[in-house]
Amino acid sequence: MNLEYLGISNKNFIVNASPKALVNKAIKDNEGVIGLNGSLMVDTGEFSGRIPNDKFIVDNPDSSDKIWWGEVNQKISSENFDHLLHKVVSSYNTHENTFHIFDGSAGDSSRYNFRVRFLTKKAWQSLFVNNMFLRYRLENELQNFEPDFTIINAFDVKEKDWKKYGLNSENFIVFNIEKKIGIIGGTEYAGEMKKGIFSMLHYYLPQQGVFSMHCSANVSEKFDNTVIFFGLSGTGKTTLSTNMNRPLIGDDEHGWSNTGVYNFEGGCYAKAINLDKDKEPEIYNAIRFGTLLENVVYDPITYKVDFDDNSKSENSRVCYPIHYVDNSLASRGKRSFGPHPKSIIFLTCDAYGIMPPVSRLTKKQAMYHFISGYTAKMAGTETGVKEPKAAFSPCYGGPFLTLHPLKYAELLEKKMDEHNCNVYMVNTGWSGSSASIGSSRISLKDTRKIIDSIINESLDFSSPIKDDFFGFEIPKIEGFNEEFLVPLKAWKNVDEYHQVGSMLTKSFVKNFEKYNITDQEILNSGPSVK
Repeated sequence: MNLEYLGISNKNFIVNASPKALVNKAIKDNEGVIGLNGSLMVDTGEFSGRIPNDKFIVDNPDSSDKIWWGEVNQKISSENFDHLLHKVVSSYNTHENTFHIFDGSAGDSSRYNFRVRFLTKKAWQSLFVNNMFLRYRLENELQNFEPDFTIINAFDVKEKDWKKYGLNSENFIVFNIEKKIGIIGGTEYAGEMKKGIFSMLHYYLPQQGVFSMHCSANVSEKFDNTVIFFGLSGTGKTTLSTNMNRPLIGDDEHGWSNTGVYNFEGGCYAKAINLDKDKEPEIYNAIRFGTLLENVVYDPITYKVDFDDNSKSENSRVCYPIHYVDNSLASRGKRSFGPHPKSIIFLTCDAYGIMPPVSRLTKKQAMYHFISGYTAKMAGTETGVKEPKAAFSPCYGGPFLTLHPLKYAELLEKKMDEHNCNVYMVNTGWSGSSASIGSSRISLKDTRKIIDSIINESLDFSSPIKDDFFGFEIPKIEGFNEEFLVPLKAWKNVDEYHQVGSMLTKSFVKNFEKYNITDQEILNSGPSVK
């Protein structure tokens, strides 16, 4: 393999090692230990999560006017990138131990196959990308392999003179769209590689008419009905897309092309904190040989894992190939692909109790709320959060967007038009009061019934009720009364309902101002502030 395009002359590398070989190498090099059900348990050192303040994109003439510059995408000069690249490459050329190369794909699509290459110094990091990306099945697919994008992971390289080179610290994650190279320095957290490629797909694919999405998706057994689930952490995206009657396409990243919906990834990267084998059996049962457990707490003698112990991290993770999920298309030996969806579901955990349990959105409402990406942080979920707090993330994946959120919302509208697809808002939070009052969250059982009604097209919109604040259409559903479905009727204290609702809608309007959108139809589709 020729790595001269990277400037790497060191030939001491292994290409596409098997998971077994990578696990054995990781144990040999004391990178981790064999733990629960034969999984490999590792710690990621200083960082156990992404460091978004250290992520940059090179300001190149060909891409600069397309990038959504700001807090998410920070500028760095090509000269400063070249300096950091030289440091990273030099560390590989002087690396005495064997390093690893993985050549694979991001995208289970024959037409939009995005070829990726990863260089890692640790075996477990190569196992991570083996799990998270698609492996080529045939040897001839790897002949004359030329990557569309390469990421060089140099976790052990830091830039001490970081201010001089336009950084925010001695750590860096930098992507050069022109050179099709990404470099990682100072952090061992493997999720930077996964989300780095996702950010690049968010740049390249929309320009080809492919809607790149931070979502989960499943499909009917007859393969005629795909459903997409958008939602931020805590809304139930992974739980609700996992359905024994509907094979899983994927649980995190997808593309919607002119032929259907396809998974970007070959694996899953689920949170492990508080993992319960009874509540999340699909994740727990995927823990076996070849699976990675990151930053979990375990007994040093018995290696028994305590998933409830957050002393290492609140972001402990489990990483496994998607075919480890029993009811996935990949577990059946099929491509992770589905037909055009009939339904799109926006999930929100509204701790204020203002959003209806289920409602239908117009196209412009869908664009507005897709750009908003709302959920609520609940008391106790984060240090210092004592009352519900509105949280917004554009397109339900703000940290990974490279283009302006409106670009993705326009693709959403285009797909809705082309495929006569409906968008529904499903509130998995509270109904009839806010969480701060001490009432109960909408049960998972009731939410599953609502999801089933969407999928079965049994929602009754013959005489819908218009939501008081958002203008959504609220349907009738067999087995549910209006006191549950309609927030205005669910609240006992109507004055308090209007007070809380007014506060929430004002936060929507204030948040939306930052996107500088002038389309009056979209703006008029936002909430009614009272």
